[in-house]
Amino acid sequence: MITKLLLFSGFAGITVFIGGLLANFFNHHIKESPVKYEITHTLMSFGSGIMLSAIALVLIPKGMEELELLPIIFSFLLGSILFMLLSQYLAKKGGKTATLLAMLMDFIPESIALGAVFAIEPSMATLLAIFIGLQNLPEAFNSFRDLVQSGFTINKTLIIFFCLSFFGIAGALIGHFFLREYPDLTAHLMVFASGGILYLLIQDIIPESKLDKNYLTSIGAILGFLVGIIGDKVV
Repeated sequence: MITKLLLFSGFAGITVFIGGLLANFFNHHIKESPVKYEITHTLMSFGSGIMLSAIALVLIPKGMEELELLPIIFSFLLGSILFMLLSQYLAKKGGKTATLLAMLMDFIPESIALGAVFAIEPSMATLLAIFIGLQNLPEAFNSFRDLVQSGFTINKTLIIFFCLSFFGIAGALIGHFFLREYPDLTAHLMVFASGGILYLLIQDIIPESKLDKNYLTSIGAILGFLVGIIGDKVV
């Protein structure tokens, strides 16, 4: 049982590092061109769509199953407000970390939820592992670019991403051993994350993914959300 959980959470986490490696190759080994620029923005949109699907199909529904209306409102607004304040603080520092924050905001609570529901709902755990892995790939791809533009070296960024890959395993183990008996706490965490992710998407990520006089990049968001629908339906 634990071995299977480690495999699921390990798959979900390793895509963070793989996304960073792909971004490094794409950014430094593919010549600059309008097509490359469009691909980058389309991937940003794709990641946004997957994050929206995580909110709509996993985080909020699971939270609504366990919580009453007022606790949902409280956790959702708390996540939104705290990440608004954090985003303002980071903007003053001059860093571009919104995509990384959004990635961690769904990666960590979903990993904890993966561990918490693994023994109770194996099909839900499988869906979460697939969701997390698919989300992390484009999100890490975009986060890599943002961190490098903020002044991080390539090697330092890849080391950060390699370390973040293990957050999924750590979160899943925490959820499995400490939170599976407290579904309400897991639900609060998921709703809190939803508020933070939604703020970061609307404030930073979606506006940056848009290109003037280009309408195809937005299809990336549609396809990202469609991936979430397919995963939810198949699993």
